[in-house]
This record gives sequence, structure tokens and C-alpha cells, in this order.
Amino acid sequence: MLAGTVGAVAQKKKATHTTASSTHSTAKSSSTAKTAKSKSTTTHGKSSKAAATHALKKGTHAKTTRMVSEPTVQSKTLHTAFVESSTLRPMAQQLAAGRSSAAFAGVQSYASAHPGEGAAAAYLAMGHAYAVDRRYGDAVSAYKQASTQGSALRDYADYLAAQAALNNHDASTAITLLTNFAQKYPASIFVPSTPVTLANAYLLNNDANSALRTLAILMGQSKSQSADYLITEAKAHQMAGDVAAAVSIYRQIFVRLPFSPEAQQSRVALQSLNAGPTAGERKLHADALFNAKRYGEAGAEYDAIKNDASLSQADRDALDIYGAVCDLKLKHLSRRDAEKLPDTGDDSAALKLYILAEISRNEGDTAGHTSILQQMEQRFPKSRWLEEALYSGGNMYLIKRDSTQAIAHYGKLFEMFPNSTYAPSVHWRSAWLNYRLRNYSEAARLMEEQIMRFPLGPEVPTALYWRGRLYRDVEKNSGQAANYFSVLSNTYRNYYYANLARQQLQQMGTQTQAAPADALGYVKTPPAPTLVAALPENDPHLIKARLLANAALNEYIGPEIQASGTASQWGALAEAEIYSSYGENVRALQAVKRSGSGLYTLPVSEVPSAYWTLLFPRPYWGDLTTNAEAQGLDPYLVASLIRQESEFNPGAISRANAMGLMQLLPGVGKQEAKRAGMKKFTAPMLLNPSINLKLGTMNLREVLGRWNNTPEYALAAYNAGDVPVRNWVGEGNYKDLPEFVESIPYTETREYVQSILRNREMYRQLYR
Repeated sequence: MLAGTVGAVAQKKKATHTTASSTHSTAKSSSTAKTAKSKSTTTHGKSSKAAATHALKKGTHAKTTRMVSEPTVQSKTLHTAFVESSTLRPMAQQLAAGRSSAAFAGVQSYASAHPGEGAAAAYLAMGHAYAVDRRYGDAVSAYKQASTQGSALRDYADYLAAQAALNNHDASTAITLLTNFAQKYPASIFVPSTPVTLANAYLLNNDANSALRTLAILMGQSKSQSADYLITEAKAHQMAGDVAAAVSIYRQIFVRLPFSPEAQQSRVALQSLNAGPTAGERKLHADALFNAKRYGEAGAEYDAIKNDASLSQADRDALDIYGAVCDLKLKHLSRRDAEKLPDTGDDSAALKLYILAEISRNEGDTAGHTSILQQMEQRFPKSRWLEEALYSGGNMYLIKRDSTQAIAHYGKLFEMFPNSTYAPSVHWRSAWLNYRLRNYSEAARLMEEQIMRFPLGPEVPTALYWRGRLYRDVEKNSGQAANYFSVLSNTYRNYYYANLARQQLQQMGTQTQAAPADALGYVKTPPAPTLVAALPENDPHLIKARLLANAALNEYIGPEIQASGTASQWGALAEAEIYSSYGENVRALQAVKRSGSGLYTLPVSEVPSAYWTLLFPRPYWGDLTTNAEAQGLDPYLVASLIRQESEFNPGAISRANAMGLMQLLPGVGKQEAKRAGMKKFTAPMLLNPSINLKLGTMNLREVLGRWNNTPEYALAAYNAGDVPVRNWVGEGNYKDLPEFVESIPYTETREYVQSILRNREMYRQLYR
């Protein structure tokens, strides 16, 4: 038999919130929560009431440090180079973006007028642009000029020249440039990569022994496990005549690094050596593709493996089922084809039942779905596919608004698979659906259990808020409600639910104190990120990264910063500031987000303002405010929507062809352009920030108007469309808007609404 099955091979994913949709799709967000033991078996180091009292008094506070670095000869040299090339930056960035003849001429003119480090940076920019255009000979010439003109970025000039020479089939130049590279530039970020590049140059010269000697330098280092190292080593062994060693490495790449370009190269190499991957290795490769949701590739691989003469009929039957589940995920599988799948006795039989259950779900056949799940529980009670089927079934009933059945499926999953990656999510859904059914005592029990069992889970702020609401609205215990709202506000200060908690506290006014409930003792204070009040201005890697921006070598900014030994404390901020300095708002925002979600647990006043300015930017602010005011919109709501939709990328185009800052579909843009009296509208005009903001704010005003100027409804419709939102609103029975938002069954839409509303409050705090 082939080793393993799809279900057995599949690694347990990190816990995910899954969009409860008709296709059982997994949403982006993930939980890192670990299941905690119940209170009866864990002391948590202190009594729960003492812990709760502590939580009421204290939240997370910022840990801010000031990075101090003394100037050195190197830092002074780099700083001089940065100053000398600072006026190059706009021209170099323009060259990198368009590589027009005029842009090349402008940078060349700059180089001629600024000998020394300014010219070196200019030639680097030109070399990089030539390399992107695959003009490798010109790139080598430009890089060599850079190396001659200045020393600050000479390691870049030499290494990149060697790469270009290698691509130009000029091995001797590459070898000359890279020999003794580490001795010349010991602090260069290219030192770990140089042996592989040099080895490839030796291979181009048919010198396998020199290639192997060069690669041996990296033996035992992490680089020696990378795909580019391994493929080079395999090629060297093959060239040297050691086919067995080459085959072993090719197999390792194919199985262990299935998503790398080198994996396909390894397959071709193995086939050329008549040592193609075994059926078992190909099966492992296909399983990895399946687990990465690359269903088309996985299905093709499963189908191809069946032709292997060494396989038994049982192996081929299992492969038929593995291929079928790929077709199911791609929506290419009919019930008739699924029912024809072979009957097996191993876990692939559970997979076949899962396939049939999913088809029943998609067809709305609830009776058939129930019958299949009962079979799975009886025959395969421990199978991963039963776990998946229960989760999918719960989602089906959630969409159908059948809360009782959804609770039953989620509850059974939690009971049968308590350590499931879905456990925190389904437990919360059971709690919430009980709340919606007005089974308040069960909802309260489950909410408290959520806090105690999954104290680090993303559902905790939600559970704190709604348990507080139950205390206030149902149990009429305002003192305990205030405890819950206070803990939530102190612990998760700038979260969506913390804002709601403060509204509740304001409405309630002063309350008689109550002893904190036991569940509050389990609330964990999120770790505070270490922030910096000022960057280490004399750190060579920081100055070098800024210098790289002058030369438009943008892809090396991050790696250069990370090469500093202290970058973990300040790197994200530095990277974001550099990107922001030349208008790369998207990359700046993405970089500062890496500082961590812990920022949202901190008081705004305790975080250095640079973090907030980068995390909540205001590009195109003049156009944004003008158009927002013209439509009677809150500009901070518009900014928050854009931040969520496109991260302020004016060139963003989604898979659904939504375009620009506010992600307008061409049809919507055309409709709004007609209303605005705009002549000769074309879809690419939506990539113009001014036009997109004008038409986008008109559209948002219209959407809000359709929903009685209620942002919660309008934002849900902006993300999911009007039809689903009409169905959700039409169900009614919501006590207030927060209950509507938490009841949105699409995880993506629910989190979208909550994020925009939270971020609107952040913009207001920062800039009002």
C-alpha cells in the first residue's frame, strides 16, 4: 500500500475561523489559541478571584526603548553616501517603476553629475533596471561602474554583477567577483548565498569538484537545507558522476520542498536519470499540494500516479478517491461520479463518505447529509474526515439559519474532537447561537467556558462582551457586567468590542461593586510588543537600507534591516518609514503591521506616534476629505474602508476585478461616472486615485442611503452584497446593531465590518 492517506498525511492546520459558506471555504484569519485545561485541574498560579481582581486593575502597557548606537567609521561613510545620493531617489524609483529610455537617460545624467557615491548609487539603479529587462551584459557593466565609483554598496555591486554575469553565461566574470567575497564583505547579506551562486558559476564551467568544495562551506548551516543549495549540490554530484548522491538529493527536494521551483526541476532530473520519483514519493508530493489547496495540481498528480505498474488495485482505488476530492473542491464532481467511486476498507472510505456528505450539503439534501454523517460516526469515529464533515455540516445549518442543527453539529465536533483546530471556533459558535435562541443560561455557561478553556483565543473579547451583556440585560447584575466590561476595556483597549464595552460602561454610570466572577481570573493579558522611541541612527544596516532606497533596490531593504542583530526591536518601524518616504504606502502599512496585533492592546498615548501614523496613514487626504464632505460622509469611515479594501494601493485589482482604492467594479464605476456626468469613462480610470475617490464616495453614499445610513448594514453590503444582507436583516430579532454584526454568518464579512468600525475609531482618536 502507498504510505498514508490524504487525511493522515494532512497536518493539523492552525485553528481557523471558517467562512460558513455553501462551499466550506476557509477564511484568512487564524487562531493561535491553545486549549487550556479546565479550572478543576489547573491552578493557574493564583486563585481565580485574585486574578480577576488583578485584571480589573491592570491592562497591558507599552514597553518602549530608545535604541542607542554610537557612530563608527563605517556608519559615517554610509551616512555620507546616503546624503550624496539622496536627490537620486525620485529618479531611481521612477526608473525601477517604468524603465523607459527617458528614465535611463535621467539616471545616467545624474551619475555623470555626481561622481563618487552618488554615481555609484545611480549605476546600481541602472544595473538593477537592466537586469529586470534581462539585459544582463548592460547590467554587468553598470554594476562594475558602481563598484568603481563608491564603496558603500560595493558588496551589492559585486554580487549583483556576478548574478547578472551568470545569467549572461559568463562564468569567469562571476567567479572572479565572488571568489573571497566573504572575506572582503563579512557583514554583507549576500555572504550566505555566495557559495551557491559561485558553485553555479563553477558548474557553468563544467567544474563539479570546485562547485562541491564551495558548497561544503555551508555544510551544517541552515542555508544547506534550502532548495537552491540542494539543487546545486545535486547537479554537482550528477556532473561529477555520483548519480546515486544526485538522485537522493533530487528525491529530497521533490518530497520535502514541493512548492519550490526546484521541485519540478528535480522531477525532470529524476526522470532523465531513469530514477523517477516512486509512487509513494509522488503521493507525498500530491498530499502536500492538496493540503496547500492546490487542488488542480494535486488531482493531476493523483491521477498520474495510478499508471505506476507497482501499485495494487487497492492503491488505485484509494487514488481514485483522492482525485475525486480534488474535483469536489474544484466543483467538478457530480453525485453520479462520486457514487461510482470504489468501496475501500481504509481511511479513504471515510473520505468517500465525506465527499458524498459534501455533495448532499451542496444539493440541500439535509436528510441524506445526516444519514451519511451517522455512517461516518459508526464506522470512522476518529477520522479527520468526520471532523471536517461535522464542521462543514455546522456551517451549512448556520447559513440556513437553523441554529439548533448548527449547535448539534458544532457540539458533536467539540465532543468527539476536543483538540481539533476548529475547537475554539465551534465552541464560540455554539455559545453565540444559544444566545440567539435566547437560551441564556446555556449561552452564559459556554461563554464562561470559552474564556477559561481558550484564554488566548481571538474569541475571548467577544465572549467577555456578550457575557457582560447577559449580566446586565438578563441577570440584572450591573456590578458584574461592569467587571466584564472593565476587564475587556483594560485588556483589549482598541479592539472593536472594547469600544462597545466602554459605551456600555458610560451608559451604566457608577455601579455597586461586585466581586469579580471566577471566569475573569482566566483572562490573559496579551504580551506587549517592544517598541522604539527612536531608531538606531548609526546602525550600518539601517543606513544601508536607506541608501538602497536611494538606488531603488527596494527588494533588499527588508533583508538588509533584518541583518542587524537588534532588528527584531526596530526593524518593522524602520522598514515602514523607508517605504513611506518614497510613497510606497502599501508596503509601509504591511511592514508596520508586522509589529503585531499587540499594538491594539495598548493605550494610544503610550505608543510612539510614528507607529500610529504608519499604521493609519492618510495618503490622498485632500481628495479623500473633499469627496467625503461632498457626499456627507465621515472621512475617517472612508479612510478605514480604503485601508481594509486596498491598503491605499491605487493600482489594486482583486480577483473579482474590483479596482483601485475603494475597490469598485467597472460596472459600478460606469454607473457612478454617468451620474457624475463624466464622459468617456473606461475601467482603467478607476486606477486614478482622484477618480476612484470621487466615484467611490458617491457609491458609498448610495449604499449607505439604501441602508438607512446605518454603517453596519452598509459595510456588510459593501463586502457581501445587498442580497445576503437583506436576508440577514430580514430575519430581524436583533436587540441592537452589535448583535446583528456578531450574527453575520460569513466570517470574512463579520470581521470586515468590525475592523472598519474599530479603525474608524482609531482614526478619530489619532487625528480629530
